[in-house]
Amino acid sequence: MNQDLALARLLHLSSVSLPVGGFAFSQGLEYAVEAGWLKTLDDVEQWLGLQLRENLARVDLPILREVMLATQAQDWVRFTFLNDLALASRESKELRLTDTAMGEALFRLLKSLQFDLAFAEKQQEEVSFVCLFAYAAATWEIPARLAATGLSWSWLENQVAAATKLVPLGQTQAQQLLVRFQGLLPDILDLANTIDSDAIGGGLPALAIASALHETQYTRLFRS
Repeated sequence: MNQDLALARLLHLSSVSLPVGGFAFSQGLEYAVEAGWLKTLDDVEQWLGLQLRENLARVDLPILREVMLATQAQDWVRFTFLNDLALASRESKELRLTDTAMGEALFRLLKSLQFDLAFAEKQQEEVSFVCLFAYAAATWEIPARLAATGLSWSWLENQVAAATKLVPLGQTQAQQLLVRFQGLLPDILDLANTIDSDAIGGGLPALAIASALHETQYTRLFRS
């Protein structure tokens, strides 16, 4: 695979313009701001950094890696197991909806791009966005670490965009926050690589509570 082509495909897959609806979800951030937990740029940095270390690095990125391996081996039994694990790892109905709604949108997009999704069409349960992202990355021969970088960056951009509206942050502050996280990402990727398949899992009680309470929040900008 030409490295330039792999990079172009990664940029395509992780672009905020990809029509999968990531912008519609705050993943608990909206409630955290409403409750006064997050008031400043530093508060948001701490909130998102904790999720990167304790959630993406320990759940999403190891699942991404394992699904890419399963896709390369065409092991759809393994794919189904990892998809179930991804969905079971979502600690609220809203967090699960974020994963499955984006997964449904990505499924439709990949089908329109002529991906062979016969294995996924046989799935009786919903398909995780992370698992479909990994499937697309493996099919497009994007290296696993690059794919993990793209998934992490896509998540970060959506969350920072949400914080820009909610805290609110200025556009310059938002860019400062993204620059700060650029230096953290290599450590997050290294941590994810130490999590073997038997150790996948994480828990962030405040995130779960915020997400659950967001479902009944009186006013909302973001989907629940």
